[in-house]
Amino acid sequence: MIEIENVTKVYQMGEVQVHALRGVSLRIEPGEWVAIMGPSGSGKSTLMHIIGCLDTPTAGLYRLDGVPVGGMDEAQLADVRNRKIGFVFQTFNLLPRTSALKQVTLPMQYSRNGARVPLDEREGRARTALEMVGLGDRMSHQPTELSGGQQQRVAIARALVNDPIIIMADEPTGNLDSTSGAEVIEIFHRLHRERGITVVMVTHDEEIGAQAERIVRLRDGVIVEEVRR
Repeated sequence: MIEIENVTKVYQMGEVQVHALRGVSLRIEPGEWVAIMGPSGSGKSTLMHIIGCLDTPTAGLYRLDGVPVGGMDEAQLADVRNRKIGFVFQTFNLLPRTSALKQVTLPMQYSRNGARVPLDEREGRARTALEMVGLGDRMSHQPTELSGGQQQRVAIARALVNDPIIIMADEPTGNLDSTSGAEVIEIFHRLHRERGITVVMVTHDEEIGAQAERIVRLRDGVIVEEVRR
């Protein structure tokens, strides 16, 4: 599903070039759970952004579901993200003064063919996604009325509502206590086990990384180790 061949990423910071990735090659199969790990500055966030079509490589080839994405423009990348990828971030990225139900309906404004999706259909799918993550009784609550763990579950429901083939999770437990973090990881386990969703997770937490099927470790922009569990 994810094929990366000799990918490099260079950022121009004034007169200085920063080599974030230095010839990375990686293949992730459908339904696999992969943890991307490494110290700060290792290139793991850059790799995640490229896999998630939030950024494009400077050189090298990236195919997502068999389609080369390296030469796509912003509109094409946005379409791929909307159709195939769900994102879960450390900071939740929820809108203030907006109910959980409305948060989850937002990615469904338009269908895959560009037509506007009726509100009742959006709300029905959002309710199903929120029930899936155990928030059937919190749909009308705003972020300030939810715990950190509940906010992250809203974010997971939002990521799921368009039926993505991949979930990209960037430090999804980084702002949570250990109990809430364990509950969130259990949701990822269930999605992976029951729905066969491909999970790509960036984490610093060795315990969380150990729950993935494969750990990919980066250092200084290169893969230094791959461990299958």
